[in-house]
Amino acid sequence: MHVEAKDLACIRGGRLVFRGLDFALQTGAALAIEGPNGAGKTSLLRMIAGFLSPASGKILFQIKTGEISDGEERGKFAGWLGHHDGVKPQLTVSENLKFFAQLYGSNVPVESALSETGLARLAPLPGQYLSAGQKRRLALARLKLSNRPLWLMDEPLASLDASGKKLASEMIAAHCASGGMVIAATHEPLGIDCARLTLDKT
Repeated sequence: MHVEAKDLACIRGGRLVFRGLDFALQTGAALAIEGPNGAGKTSLLRMIAGFLSPASGKILFQIKTGEISDGEERGKFAGWLGHHDGVKPQLTVSENLKFFAQLYGSNVPVESALSETGLARLAPLPGQYLSAGQKRRLALARLKLSNRPLWLMDEPLASLDASGKKLASEMIAAHCASGGMVIAATHEPLGIDCARLTLDKT
């Protein structure tokens, strides 16, 4: 898979956020999007996912069967980790993951995702009792279950302690090593070798 952005521009609330943006990413690679608040990092992720249309320019996914430019079609290849944790408070940790595993048609065992993210002992706990860091780990487990080649991650290290950040870095590295791709908006180093794209406020 190959991801390419050509001459992208973003306008939000009548304000030009960025323009003339180009980048390309190959299978097995990670890209860190950096820059100050308001520079358009999250907006760029949303464009790639197909949630937001660019003011100009285009985003292309090159796959074995051809080229995809439609935002809705691109979204089928992307797993999303955003600011909101997406945890259903009345469901247990295990039930939350089983819900998303069924939604994604995942072939990754829920127990495996729980174990990898250090949540196995919390499996019977309702989501409402999780700490912010535990919810972030649950979001990482959900991403693992997505079966999507491209992970789009908005501040993936937020709310995590040192061991959680190490876990996130290891998961990103493992996903890329297995042929996946990662694009992450971040204020912190991802802890892996990756390309960097810096956005500045216009």
